[in-house]
Amino acid sequence: MRRPFDLLFCTVLCAIAVALLACGGGNQTQNTGQTQNAAPAPAGSGAPPASPVDAATAATVTGKVTFAGTPPAVQPVKLSSDPYCEKANPGLKTETAVVGSDGSLGNVFVYVKDGLGNLTFPTPSDPVVLDQKGCHYTPHVLGIQIGQPLQIVNSDDTLHNVHGLGKSNKEFNQGQPIQGMKMTHTFSTKEVMIPFKCDVHGWMNAWIGVLDHPYYSVTSTDGTFSLKGLPPGTYTIEAWHERLGTQTQTVTVGEKETKNLSFTFKA
Repeated sequence: MRRPFDLLFCTVLCAIAVALLACGGGNQTQNTGQTQNAAPAPAGSGAPPASPVDAATAATVTGKVTFAGTPPAVQPVKLSSDPYCEKANPGLKTETAVVGSDGSLGNVFVYVKDGLGNLTFPTPSDPVVLDQKGCHYTPHVLGIQIGQPLQIVNSDDTLHNVHGLGKSNKEFNQGQPIQGMKMTHTFSTKEVMIPFKCDVHGWMNAWIGVLDHPYYSVTSTDGTFSLKGLPPGTYTIEAWHERLGTQTQTVTVGEKETKNLSFTFKA
């Protein structure tokens, strides 16, 4: 027969174990400052919100961005501080001014700055990918919606340090020492633009525009852009370049109408 002291001791141990489980002591997660995946929505919670735009009447704004004058010289990047980078991407050059032979200007972020009123747009679930490959961020300029996952990948066999320097959004700094590492981050508010850098490789930088709608585009080397699926209305369109600043134009589009805009930046 157990002595009264033994029974009391077992009772106390059981009470402590139950308390720990109730507080989540058996399944703790380290807070890394990154957004955690939410639990699946329960059945019957409703479908994701649909786009408020009628596709049958949607309009489009297209255009081209050019540079007038003598473009700044493209500079080679010195990679000697990291032998891996020097071998992985010889001939890497700066991307601050990508100008074609016809004056077309790449890496310009073009977006609807004003005119959408109080319309609310669904958040895409597909991630936008920012890769670190050849000691170089790719793409150099990109856009994303609030709440949409940004997947940051290290494709290099060397240490990178992802440093997002948001002002309206929270700044974050995350090391990725192993090839193939991935992390996911989301943004909570609009911000054009957020600079990214690598604290290990000073030449690495990128820019991300965060919006509450899907109407944005980044010009390719031919300088063109397209903003599709707009509801008919009057809009302020802004073109942003990391060195040349911003330009805005106002455009009105009717049902099923396509309007073309041209932006010209000068040195």
